[in-house]
Amino acid sequence: MLRKLHLTAAVLATLLIATFFASTVLVELFAAHAAVTRVKQLIATPGLWLLVPAIALTGATGFRLARGRGGRLVALELKRMPFIAGNGVLVLVPSALVLAAWASRGRFDGAFYALQALELLAGAANLILMGLNLRDGLRLSGRLRPAVAAGSGP
Repeated sequence: MLRKLHLTAAVLATLLIATFFASTVLVELFAAHAAVTRVKQLIATPGLWLLVPAIALTGATGFRLARGRGGRLVALELKRMPFIAGNGVLVLVPSALVLAAWASRGRFDGAFYALQALELLAGAANLILMGLNLRDGLRLSGRLRPAVAAGSGP
């Protein structure tokens, strides 16, 4: 049961960040400021109300599952988690809230786009790290076979 909860929370968190990232890029490229404002508001609420618990649940269940286990994959996952959490708490959440507030006031200036660029970079970093953790978690559970090393074939 704990493994299913962990997988569900991890997939949900990853999909939410991917959705926030894609919607931000698409609305900035193809929509008016009103649509940007709406996307930023939706990311802040209810988006963060879904994302923060999903990441926290992923971390808590992941640490619980890792207890008593060793190995390279577990060590890598445990090493990535503080970066994912720190990135979320220190960059993604505050950026989402500030950008939503600025967009609501019609503040689409250099500071808005600089902060949005930082948010997109942090989001991309978290997507990569979370994707690596998902891959390694699937390998640990046996749902994904380990990669074959180059040159080690028959």
